[in-house]
Amino acid sequence: MIPRRLTLQNFLSYRDVTLDFRGLHVACICGPNGAGKSSLLEAIGWAVWGQSRVATEDDVVHLGAAEAKVDFTFEHGQQTYRVLRSRRRHQSSFLEFQIETESGFRPLTQRGIRATQLLILQHLKIDYDTFVNSAYLRQGRADEFMLKRPSERKQILTDLLKLDHYDRLAEQAKEQGRDYKAQANLLETTLEQLETQLQQQDAIRADYAQLQETIAVAQTHHQAQQRQLTQLQTQQRQRQTWQQALALAQQQSHHDQQACTQRQQALETTQAQVDQVRALLTRTDDITTGYRTLQQLMVAEEQISLKCQAHQLAQAKRAQLQQQKLEALGHLESQYQIRQLRLDALDERLQTLQQVLNKQEEVEAAWGQLEQARQHLQTLDQQQLKVTPLRQRQQQLQTEIDRAAARLSARLDEMIVTQQQLQTQQQVQPQLMQAVQDISHRLSYLEQRRTYQEQVRLKGQERRSFMERLQADQRNYEVQLAQIDQKIKLLAEPHAVCPLCDRPLQEHGQRVMVAQQQQRQAVQDQIWVIREQLAVSEREIQVLRQEYREIEGELSKYADVLQQRGQLQAQIESSATVDSRLRKVETERANLERCLQGHTYGETLHQELQALEQSLGALNYDDRDHALARNQVEKLRWAEAKRAELKQAQRQLAQCQQQRPTLETELKTLRQQIDDFEQHPLAQQLIELDHHIADIDYNLAHHQQLREQLRQARPWQLQYQAWQSAQQQLPDLEQQLSRLTSELAAQRAKVDAIAPQIQRLQQQLAESADPQAAIQELETQLQADQPQRDAQLAQLGRLEQQLTQLDQVQTQVEQQRQARQQTHRKQQIYQTLAQAFGKNGIQALMIENLLPQLEAETNQILGRLSAHQLHVQFVTQRVGRSRKKLIDTLDILIADARGTRAYETYSGGEAFRVNFAIRLALARLLAQRSGMPLQMLIIDEGFGTQDKVGCDRLIAAINAIAPDFACILSVTHMPHFREAFQTRIDVNKTAHGSQIEISG
Repeated sequence: MIPRRLTLQNFLSYRDVTLDFRGLHVACICGPNGAGKSSLLEAIGWAVWGQSRVATEDDVVHLGAAEAKVDFTFEHGQQTYRVLRSRRRHQSSFLEFQIETESGFRPLTQRGIRATQLLILQHLKIDYDTFVNSAYLRQGRADEFMLKRPSERKQILTDLLKLDHYDRLAEQAKEQGRDYKAQANLLETTLEQLETQLQQQDAIRADYAQLQETIAVAQTHHQAQQRQLTQLQTQQRQRQTWQQALALAQQQSHHDQQACTQRQQALETTQAQVDQVRALLTRTDDITTGYRTLQQLMVAEEQISLKCQAHQLAQAKRAQLQQQKLEALGHLESQYQIRQLRLDALDERLQTLQQVLNKQEEVEAAWGQLEQARQHLQTLDQQQLKVTPLRQRQQQLQTEIDRAAARLSARLDEMIVTQQQLQTQQQVQPQLMQAVQDISHRLSYLEQRRTYQEQVRLKGQERRSFMERLQADQRNYEVQLAQIDQKIKLLAEPHAVCPLCDRPLQEHGQRVMVAQQQQRQAVQDQIWVIREQLAVSEREIQVLRQEYREIEGELSKYADVLQQRGQLQAQIESSATVDSRLRKVETERANLERCLQGHTYGETLHQELQALEQSLGALNYDDRDHALARNQVEKLRWAEAKRAELKQAQRQLAQCQQQRPTLETELKTLRQQIDDFEQHPLAQQLIELDHHIADIDYNLAHHQQLREQLRQARPWQLQYQAWQSAQQQLPDLEQQLSRLTSELAAQRAKVDAIAPQIQRLQQQLAESADPQAAIQELETQLQADQPQRDAQLAQLGRLEQQLTQLDQVQTQVEQQRQARQQTHRKQQIYQTLAQAFGKNGIQALMIENLLPQLEAETNQILGRLSAHQLHVQFVTQRVGRSRKKLIDTLDILIADARGTRAYETYSGGEAFRVNFAIRLALARLLAQRSGMPLQMLIIDEGFGTQDKVGCDRLIAAINAIAPDFACILSVTHMPHFREAFQTRIDVNKTAHGSQIEISG
């Protein structure tokens, strides 16, 4: 990612600032603390990835502003992109992603911020964490890797490479392994329980057979008891039949007695009703007198009601006549107004029609011209009907002729192109043969290079093994040297003692000291020899690596060369038929050119076309004359409408002149009827109806008094109706009284007749024995035996169910064994995966694969920083104290011209160069792993503790790596460090926000 332009609006300490990166290669961002230097870098991260150092999203907005915006344009992968991100307080963010085209920036924004962010990551192929750990060298992180212990260094590599994902996978694999182990234990326990159940199967089958025999014997005895019980129950049912007949006879007797009682009660009730009717008939005179008075009052009320109805009808008719009178008068007045309006409109219409008729002469002249123009147009229309099919056929013929010519021309062009291609092939055939020979020689060379590459690889492995042996010997000699130094230190002390016998050395001390120093010098010489051999071997390995890469670059084209040889061979094989094809193509081309030049194609079509052209010339039809005739008719068409309007005006004028006298007569008649309306029949009818209402003589008070008297006399009507009913009921009641007396005597006779039947049934029951006791005894015995039978049957069912379950258990055992086997296999798989994903599995392998690359990259950078005076080696294993076991570690050995020394013994400048080289190598490897070349570098290491010499070393280091990057930005607040850069971006904080200024 190469920055091109950065625009900030209300972002952190900035209000409105634009930074143009074009022309900036190595620049220094300088300014006092708090001025906003790091905010520029934060803006890049926030614009591209939406992440920054702030706690909440709203904190990126400048204090007092409502919205923050960042517009960042950068180049990546030979494409120019633009990211616009904004944030409004207490609202959502906005994100837009664009790509530059020839017509300007084209949006790539997706629906939603998350989808757009994913698209940005797909294009950049780098996330925020990789960016800050690769392109962004943050403050205080330069010597972090070197100051850690070996085990902690591996953890740093694990964090940078994001290998914690494999830790999660290992934990998940362990969890799955534990789950499958628990499942296996559970299956093992279940399988043992099922096998224990299967051991009882034979005993259960024996119990089942014995129980079946016992149940068969008990069933035979039970059936005999059931037969005896059936006989006793038959006797019991006979006795129950007699008992039911006796109960029925007794019930019938009781029912007859109740019937006698009911008839006795009915007889008494009927006698009371007869007495009541006879008493009512004794009041005959009073009831008939009151009823006659009621009838007289009803007749009088009916007569006065008729008068009331006549009076109401007369009043309603009078109101209706009054309404009709008013409506008739209103209708006459309305008709008068309508006639008056019609007369006024008729006068206006007469004036309008007269104006139209005044233009009659002009319209008639135009009408004559229109008739002549239409006759001329009709003649041209007839000619057009004859010409149109001829012209259509002419166009068809011309089209077919043109198509035939186009086909011949296209075929001719095709033949020309084919001829040129064949001629070209014929010309390049010797070149193809030469190219095939060249390709074959090149393939032979590449095969030889491949064989040589394998020899280089084997030689590199041999030198690497030799270096590992040398390093192991060097470590052993260094241990011996440390031991000898310890002995010399002890010998140098006063009153030294022998390290073997623990006695004072006295006069032999000097001799022992000399021997130890000689031995130390010999070990030191061996170490220098090994270091020299290691340095020579390292240079040889570097040469072999470079040679291997060069050969790999040459061999990368082997497949393309092989493909080219196949294509050339196919072209050579196809060129054998080029000569014969070329002759055929030349002959066909000559024929086509003769046809096109002589127009010898489509002779029939040309002849028909000439005949049509002669026919069209004889008709002498011109479309322009036809169009002028149409225009003339259209211009004069108004005369036809005006002429029709004149005829209609003449008719309407005659009609209006006829209608005017009629309207005047109607107006006079209506005026006379309105004036004489008092003589209208409706008025005469109203007078007559008033006299009729007076003749009715209806009195409302007298009518109400008569209604009151009628209400008081109404009860006599009910009494009269009861008297009439009593006269009718008396014969029926006397007849009913006689019938009830006869029925009562008959019912008493039935009661006396059923008594002998009851006595006979009672005697039969007394003579037969009651088997109820024997039945109860048998039923008790059966009931007593039933639990045992039920228990036996239940036991038999349980045994049968157990046998069925054991069959199922047998099937389950087979299934559980298979499941146990599968579970053990899955447990082993996940245990293997847990080990593979663990620290000593894939993670260790990835680190082992990474370290040679890291070592080579670090030494390459360090060589440029130190003029190849410093060399770093990463050691992943060392010999333990017992010298029998190798220990995993991550030691860093640093060598210079004087040999290999500890990191702490190097000067600050040298240590800084080593730290910077390792940190930059890590950044490059992280960028390579993300698929993105590292083109931008931001250094914010905080070099305030460096003196002027240290700053000079830093400048030298940055200038040394500058050719590898498109843009390097260094952040500092030190004035003398600022002056070392030719290009500077000064950041100052003002009352209007942070401002920047580019100088140099």
